[in-house]
Amino acid sequence: MKKIIIIGASSGMGRELARLFALEGNMVAVTGRREPLLKELKEAFPGKVFYSAFDVRLLDNPRQLENLADQLGGMDICLICAGLGTVSKELNWEIEKETYETNVNAFTQIATWAFNHFIKQGHGQLANISSIASWRGNSHAPAYSASKAYQSVYFEGLKMKALHLNIPVVITDIQPGFVQTKMAQGNKRFWVSSLQKAAKQIKTGMEAHRFRFYVSRRWRLIAWLMKWMPNFIYHKLS
Repeated sequence: MKKIIIIGASSGMGRELARLFALEGNMVAVTGRREPLLKELKEAFPGKVFYSAFDVRLLDNPRQLENLADQLGGMDICLICAGLGTVSKELNWEIEKETYETNVNAFTQIATWAFNHFIKQGHGQLANISSIASWRGNSHAPAYSASKAYQSVYFEGLKMKALHLNIPVVITDIQPGFVQTKMAQGNKRFWVSSLQKAAKQIKTGMEAHRFRFYVSRRWRLIAWLMKWMPNFIYHKLS
C-alpha cells in the first residue's frame, strides 16, 4: 500500500488517477478547488481517499500538503496534475497571468516542497503532468507551452539534483498529447486518447519509474518532429 498525494484531482486525469490508485487499495489524498467533486471521491472510497479543497495559486500549498501528508501518515508519491491551458489567441493578459500563476508559481512551490520532503525522508517519487506542447512555442497559447517547457526543464534539473545527492528520489515528467478532457481545446486535434487510456498509461509509466514518457506512446514521434523541425516550417504551422 502506497501513500499518494495528487494535486489537481477534482476532474480530468488527476481524478481518474486517484480512482485507479484507490481501487488498488492505496491511500490517496487529493486536492482541487471544487470541494463537492473531491467529497464525491472520498465517499466513493471511504477510508482510502482524503481531500483538501484549496486554490494552488494562493500559494498556501506547503501547509495544506503537510496536513494531508500527516493525515495519510506519510507520502510515497506526489503527483502534480494542477495545470491551466486556456487558448489565448488575442494574447489576453488575464489568461497569460492565470497560466503563469498556476503552471509556474504554484508548480514550483509544490515541486520544491515535495522534493525537499522526499530528500529528508530518503525516498519517494515526484511526478508531474507536463505536455507535448513543452517542446516548442505555440501561437494560440503562448504562456501554456512556455510554462510546460519550464516544468519539464525544471524536472530534469530535479532529477540531476537527486542523482548528485545519491538519494533514491524518482522524478517523472509525463508529456501527454491530446486527451479527452475539458482542457483539450481547439478543433485540430488528432490521436486523442480517452481519459481512461491516458490514466492507465500514466500509472504504468510511473510504476516503471521512467523519467520521461508520452501519452499515448506514439506522441514520442511528434516530440521528435517538433524538436528537429526547422523554424521556417514550424513557424508556419503553429
